[in-house]
Amino acid sequence: MEQIWKKFSLINISSAIVLLILFLIPFQGFLPVWLSSIVGHYTLLRLWKEFLLVIILIITIYYLITDSKTRKNIFSNKLTWLIILFWVIELIWAAIAYLGKDVSLKALFFGLLLDCRYFIFFGITWIIALKNRNLIKFIPKIILVPAAVVVLFGLLQIFILPNNFLAHFGYNQATIMPFQTINSNSKYVRIISTLRGANPLGAYLIIPITYLIYIFLKKSKKINKTTIAITIFILLSLVVLFFSFSRSAWIGAFVAGCLIVFLSIQNKKTKKRILIGGLVVLIVVGAGLFLDRNNHKVQNLLFHTQSNSKIGISSDQAHLNSTINNFKKLIKNPLGSGPGSSGPASIYNKYRAPQIPEDYYIQIGQEVGIFGLIIYLAIIFKILLDLFKNKDQNQINHFLLASLVGILIVNLFLMAWTDDTLAYLWWGILGISYSTLPNKIKKMKEN
Repeated sequence: MEQIWKKFSLINISSAIVLLILFLIPFQGFLPVWLSSIVGHYTLLRLWKEFLLVIILIITIYYLITDSKTRKNIFSNKLTWLIILFWVIELIWAAIAYLGKDVSLKALFFGLLLDCRYFIFFGITWIIALKNRNLIKFIPKIILVPAAVVVLFGLLQIFILPNNFLAHFGYNQATIMPFQTINSNSKYVRIISTLRGANPLGAYLIIPITYLIYIFLKKSKKINKTTIAITIFILLSLVVLFFSFSRSAWIGAFVAGCLIVFLSIQNKKTKKRILIGGLVVLIVVGAGLFLDRNNHKVQNLLFHTQSNSKIGISSDQAHLNSTINNFKKLIKNPLGSGPGSSGPASIYNKYRAPQIPEDYYIQIGQEVGIFGLIIYLAIIFKILLDLFKNKDQNQINHFLLASLVGILIVNLFLMAWTDDTLAYLWWGILGISYSTLPNKIKKMKEN
């Protein structure tokens, strides 16, 4: 009886911690800054979810040791072994880099953290959701309740609040700037809402926007209060997305939205019409923007610069130069330089200058080499394959598949997975969804 109670308590505790992380992660920008303005210790406060991660990691290891069914379920999926292989590569490369004095300890720690934490959280939520099947019922609230707050605050920033409003909560150069601009032009303010920046805000919004479209398509047969509310929510989210001025997020949201519609339609003729219609829209919009390319608003919104700008190098040119230069470095050093040698963690590396490639895939390649990048891409491909194969078995997989494609596009232009909110939220939901996939062990026994 005592053992049953202990396990029941552990399930409740671990489930509560997972839900707490998922509900609070969209406020990862605001909460640590605000609290640090009161009590200090900004870096420690930023790591609040990692401290909680250690607790639930210990609990899930206990489950794997004591529960053979959970263990077989997890290790029967090839994805688990691919992730383990990626972790092994990360650790080996980390040891070589540290011993060879290519990466200092702090940079190494943050590099490993940024590269591995979302895989760890994915595994944790997968295991806990296998033990607590009710977790999947919380997905709508996990996505929509925090998103409503983020969108509402974003709208207030756009239309009501002064640009420096967040400075009252401790936002500054040492933490997070209260707002961002395009090309240092105060006429074009990029809102950040409760996220860590305009680009993280845009990337995050792909998740609720895609999910809202998914819900709307399920309920669109009848026009009622629910469908009207969903439509309004989508439109308001798109407004906030637009004013983030994150072009990569615009593209990612557009592709994810189109894909979720495409996946939800069964009629092949309708699918063809949507594809043709989408191409026509892209051609018309592209032609219009090209003809109006000398307009200062178009130049700032699309190219983040303008013809008479005082800034010597445009944002696009800086991004492109960084990507090209870092790609060349990857080709010259195909074995990689270890976790923490590239990306945000590299600013802590005292042995080498920071490397910011503006592309998540190049970052992974620079850290763990071409071989590590291939394993990483294999993980992504396996997830896409699993979601596609099981899209009808669990309809939430429609949303996950579409949003993943959108986020993968964002990662071509930004290091999106290094952002806490996007990494924890999407991979946490994926872990919960994976608990509903067919159990291969059972199938083998039945045959």
